[in-house]
Amino acid sequence: MSKPLVIVTDSPFPDLDPAREILSEIDAQLKPLPESTPEAIAQASRKADAVLVTYAKIDEAVIRQMERCRIISRFGIGVDNVDISAATSAGIVVTRVPDYCLEEVADHTFALLLALARKVPFANSLVQAGRWEMSATTPIHRLRGSTLGLLGFGRIPQLVAPRGKAFGMHVIASDPYLSRERKAQTGVEFVPFDDLLRRSDFLSIHSPLVPETLRLFNAETFRKMKPDACLINTARGAIVDDQALAEALDCGVIAGAALDVLPDEPPTNSPILGRNNVIVTPHMSFYSVESLIELQKRAAQEVVRVIRGERPLNPVNAEALQHRG
Repeated sequence: MSKPLVIVTDSPFPDLDPAREILSEIDAQLKPLPESTPEAIAQASRKADAVLVTYAKIDEAVIRQMERCRIISRFGIGVDNVDISAATSAGIVVTRVPDYCLEEVADHTFALLLALARKVPFANSLVQAGRWEMSATTPIHRLRGSTLGLLGFGRIPQLVAPRGKAFGMHVIASDPYLSRERKAQTGVEFVPFDDLLRRSDFLSIHSPLVPETLRLFNAETFRKMKPDACLINTARGAIVDDQALAEALDCGVIAGAALDVLPDEPPTNSPILGRNNVIVTPHMSFYSVESLIELQKRAAQEVVRVIRGERPLNPVNAEALQHRG
């Protein structure tokens, strides 16, 4: 019996040793691709038993080329770069790692909030340019007593909320999918989306990218926010219309933004770059040495389970398991 072939379409990791160690349990051949073009992925995955993917697009055309693939396992939380419907039709289960970097993203979210509140990047840029001018950073308001709004209340915002409370912030959230019983257990005030916009001094996005959230933050949305409010996004870039955000900042509709994700990454001619009231980090909130090791291992463990005929822990399309039979 030949070794299972597992291809890696793309990788942000310094090496793949953690994944390779896990896959050795099934004596799998791990094959990283030198390039992640659709053509290269389609060719390499044709005979693959499993695909490990990070950011590369796995669309219907690529999936149609897969002759024996049983699992597409994503190094990450979201799966918007994989055509789930096409994979399901082909009997290929898609898995993710939904909770590998919770502390990291919560920490990064609050680091962005603090940097916005205290205008740290702007102040640093002044000093580095030879300007010792505290007055240029005013006004700065006290964090205690302000309101932190959370869009979505999954695992990550559940960790952000106590960080806000530790700084004396009032925490509100909007999540139509959380049960009434679960909301009652959180110690957080839940409000409708429009109230979240209207009341938040800092509004942090923690929702998935789905049709309902695509460009959810647009010109109309920004007009409902406070003029001194700041937006934070560590979720998905396309949830925010960056052109509308730029216009809202230009007109003083809102005061600032901190973004770890953008609609186009890396950005080219983005209208929100080069502003003193905008902080942008390069999609790094998930990162720590420890989180990447955990991510590799857990994504590879899903491959091992499926190749062994076991059920994966985090399938996105569990119906594909029945489809394949």
